[in-house]
Amino acid sequence: MIIQIVSVFAVVAVFSLLLEVPRHFVPYSALVGTAAWGIYLLIANNGGSSLEAAFLSTLMVALLSHILARLKKAPVTVFLVSGILPAVPGAAIYRCVYYLIQDEMGLSMSYLVETLQIAGAIAMAIFIMDSLFRLFLLYQSRRLRDKS
Repeated sequence: MIIQIVSVFAVVAVFSLLLEVPRHFVPYSALVGTAAWGIYLLIANNGGSSLEAAFLSTLMVALLSHILARLKKAPVTVFLVSGILPAVPGAAIYRCVYYLIQDEMGLSMSYLVETLQIAGAIAMAIFIMDSLFRLFLLYQSRRLRDKS
């Protein structure tokens, strides 16, 4: 598990560089991705499905991305895009295409459905956390305005 965590840090850091994330934000992006993979492993290794693991790890990525964006005065996407890399259903997409080429339509469709479910879970997690963060900021600004 330690090897996986270190590997994910390196992979997400390199992916961040490929996405042209400013160099001083790369370690933070890599930490976000590493946290996502750690949560994904924790859930998946304790009986959770890949759908649950992707959803909950992406919630954490979105939360950390919003927090780091405020602390480092950077766009949320700097941390979010590279941070969700570990949750992306690459193996399911590969298997979907593999079984499609092998003319195994049943297996191909099964992996296609899994891929779409995980992609939807990732999108929903980002949407939910973004909405909650906006509500929190709105509440905070109104509270400060009412105090004045």
